[in-house]
Amino acid sequence: MFERPQSGEKAVLVHLGLQGTPQPDELQEFSELARSAGAEPLAMIVAQRKVPDSRFYIGSGKAEEVAEQVRTLCAELVIFDNTLSPSQERNLEKLFECRVLDRTGLILDIFAQRARSHEGKLQVELAQLRHLSTRLVRGWTHLERQKGGIGLRGPGETQLETDRRLLNIRINQIGRRLARVDSQREQGRRSRRRNEIPTVSLVGYTNAGKSTLFNRLTEAGVYAKDQLFATLDPTLRRVDLNDGGAVILADTVGFVSRLPHELVAAFKSTLQETVEADLLLHVIDGHSHQRAEQIAEVEDVLGQIGADELPRIEVFNKTDLMVDAVPRVEYDGQGEPVRVWLSAASGEGVDGLIEALTRWFRSDVVNGRVLLEPGDGRLRAVLFEWGAIVDENHVSDGGWELDVALKRPDYERLIKREPRLGEVWREHRAVAREAV
Repeated sequence: MFERPQSGEKAVLVHLGLQGTPQPDELQEFSELARSAGAEPLAMIVAQRKVPDSRFYIGSGKAEEVAEQVRTLCAELVIFDNTLSPSQERNLEKLFECRVLDRTGLILDIFAQRARSHEGKLQVELAQLRHLSTRLVRGWTHLERQKGGIGLRGPGETQLETDRRLLNIRINQIGRRLARVDSQREQGRRSRRRNEIPTVSLVGYTNAGKSTLFNRLTEAGVYAKDQLFATLDPTLRRVDLNDGGAVILADTVGFVSRLPHELVAAFKSTLQETVEADLLLHVIDGHSHQRAEQIAEVEDVLGQIGADELPRIEVFNKTDLMVDAVPRVEYDGQGEPVRVWLSAASGEGVDGLIEALTRWFRSDVVNGRVLLEPGDGRLRAVLFEWGAIVDENHVSDGGWELDVALKRPDYERLIKREPRLGEVWREHRAVAREAV
């Protein structure tokens, strides 16, 4: 009878390349993932095949090599940088006589350690249960036995069926709880929309520096460390712009190559902050040799969650580690910011990002000059209440000359509510973004 072995921390890492020789950064990321989960890598075994082996994934010869390494190094765990089928995991565990974990299970374990909020823990548990529900057919031979005892004889129910049923019950319970949490988040999003506060979401590859940049912009003190998936739970903070306006900045979970579909599905409510954003700041590790591949992976996940059509500004981080990289802002032909180069760690170039955000959202601002008579005091108070007055000068007859700036939706609402404003509005123009 085969019972699944207990897991440990001393691990042998296995990578099977199906697209040729793996890049050094790819293997380094795999090692960092293992260390982020708390594993102690003892050896890295790399293999190449055109197609995976149906029984051992890496082939019987390479599997025997891994088994020899496990025995020699007294390893307690073998981690694959690939996705294994349940039967492949079972076959490998029987051969190695130790626990086998694939890439999906590894990332799920890291997420389980990083989750801090109630919502984050529920989302991780949901992803783990969905993953586990596909694995019940493997190493527990006792699960095929029929229940016995008084009142349980007859057709009965196998332990495997019982476990699957209990898993489905728990999955449904968590789904209902997350639906309530998502409803609360939607209320917050509706409130921000009513107040016309735009939302800017930080997205990017894990360890690109999103949380460091978030802390630099907001002084929020979000946990940031040079490790994969240092931040899991989303955080929202207000950031004031140079023109007196403000945005809500959202820091979300980082992406990684071959992000498990279970996580994309489980974190749908968290990633909704990205889908609902008015602008994405795609934070990129400018120092990484895999920069192009990481950008492509992020774009792929954005497509999966329906955020690939949202406007974005690319933020190339870690200029302090790059040769001849100067903090700067790049604009297109219409004067719209498209790319920012900065160092979140040192703060160099962050002012340029604030200016880029200011210019981006300033295009939706309507400027005007309003001449009010002494009897228009109520309208003046309304404009102050809306935070619309940029400058004020008293005129000789006791009235006021006001320079006013309103977001277009506010301007249109206020004109309908206060017809007098339309009568005294002397200048009406949208401020265009200047080409730089």
